[in-house]
Amino acid sequence: MDKPVVRDGMLLVFRAILGLVFVAHGWDKLFFTGITETTGQFSAAGVPQPKLSAWIAALAELVGGGMLVVGLLATFVAAGLALLMACAFYFVHLGSTVFVADGGFEYVIVLIVALLMVVVFGPGRASIDGVLSR
Repeated sequence: MDKPVVRDGMLLVFRAILGLVFVAHGWDKLFFTGITETTGQFSAAGVPQPKLSAWIAALAELVGGGMLVVGLLATFVAAGLALLMACAFYFVHLGSTVFVADGGFEYVIVLIVALLMVVVFGPGRASIDGVLSR
């Protein structure tokens, strides 16, 4: 399984699905739940500057997720999204239960670790970064 084609193919699938998850969450914050409701949720959770934070989170997830899908500045974007998720962990999920169904932190931790995989292993050759680095 340690063949470059297999490794790059799986990095593509991994990165694309991870990016689509972030696009979906950003899209939801902007167009379904809405910034007003997201701001209210952030305010209730004690997130500082809830309106600004809601805009930052929504745009970072939407644009950053899209950049992960195509593999553009993927390690930088993944590090930024990991930092965003670390903030979500600290402000929203710290001290809560484990399970996401109860408002727990398991999902956020999985996202952080997945993003760190992109930071450590890169986006692979099947990405814009991979094409530009050749």
